[in-house]
Amino acid sequence: MELYEVMRSTFSAREFSDQPVPDEVLTRIFENARFASSGGNRQGERVIVIRDAPAKAALAALAVPAAKRYAAQVAAGEAPWNTVNPTKVDAETVARTPAPRSLTETLARAPVLLVVCVDLRVVASTDQDLDRIGVISGASIYPFVQNILLAARNEGYGGTLTTIVIAAEPEVKTLLGIPDGVAVCAVVPLGRPVQRLRRLKRRPVSAFAVHERWDGAPLDTPAQGSEDGVGD
Repeated sequence: MELYEVMRSTFSAREFSDQPVPDEVLTRIFENARFASSGGNRQGERVIVIRDAPAKAALAALAVPAAKRYAAQVAAGEAPWNTVNPTKVDAETVARTPAPRSLTETLARAPVLLVVCVDLRVVASTDQDLDRIGVISGASIYPFVQNILLAARNEGYGGTLTTIVIAAEPEVKTLLGIPDGVAVCAVVPLGRPVQRLRRLKRRPVSAFAVHERWDGAPLDTPAQGSEDGVGD
């Protein structure tokens, strides 16, 4: 499949058929995904492949509290779990808000879950002394996760990068025997998508790319546009 077609059609798959994802397919996916950029080429990634139903169900259950807060904040008109504007949603409201199925049950139903971790001992977190939440550590792992999704698309499979269960990282690490010094970065449900693959809808380039400064003139929109189709 042509690269740009893969990039424009790798949507967030959350509903899957019962068809399994064979080890040989996962091996091909990882064989190609491993060439993602990694700071200092230290390659601190580790993937735990989970097919065990009780383990998947346990991860789905651990995701429920964070998913309830996510939904409660959305209902209140907030950007959920952001670190700039404190939430005004109280604990009682969160507790009575149903957890969205798309954030929890997908983890239990997917044929396979990929728990992607990074060894923090080999990551250069150059923003560690700044007065904001750290994001730089992700530079050495999320390109790898995206490569997994692109490779899966090329193989006819689909998935989505989820992070909601990481709010319960201590419990996740205990469940899966993950050692200290390692961060859980993503849980990727993977399988044959039930939904038909399609092109995605995104903002045009001119909406986010500018010349020289934050308030600089926008770049021109590409000739073919970026708003064909729907999806996420």
